[in-house]
Amino acid sequence: MNYKKLIEMALQYRKRAYCPYSNFKVGAAALFENEAAFGGCNIENASFGATNCSERTAIFKGISEGFISLRAIAIVGSLEEYTYPCGICRQVINEFATKDTIVIIARSVDDYIVMKFDEIFPGSFSKEDLIGNSKSSV
Repeated sequence: MNYKKLIEMALQYRKRAYCPYSNFKVGAAALFENEAAFGGCNIENASFGATNCSERTAIFKGISEGFISLRAIAIVGSLEEYTYPCGICRQVINEFATKDTIVIIARSVDDYIVMKFDEIFPGSFSKEDLIGNSKSSV
């Protein structure tokens, strides 16, 4: 897996961000099985609840093309601070992550942090927690 290629893709999508209200651009690149990669940017809306984050945009593009196993995701927001995914994005990542999914938080192609997903979302709620699955107890 080439982290720098994913970061470069995230940086390109960051430029496409539609953020007239916050002026906070974020780009993401999601890597799925078979090395299929999809980019996304944040897309704001005057009705703030309709806003979509870059991570979800990238993931949903991959899912809509038939990929479901998220291997890695690179995220670039501020070029001065590391920008981590919000709680909603962490929940969406969790839905498609494997035990080995990597999260790359970058400020540039040469300045980034690499973590396993469960390091940034411990104790997550997943499909295994729903009633009827083996992990549930009611």
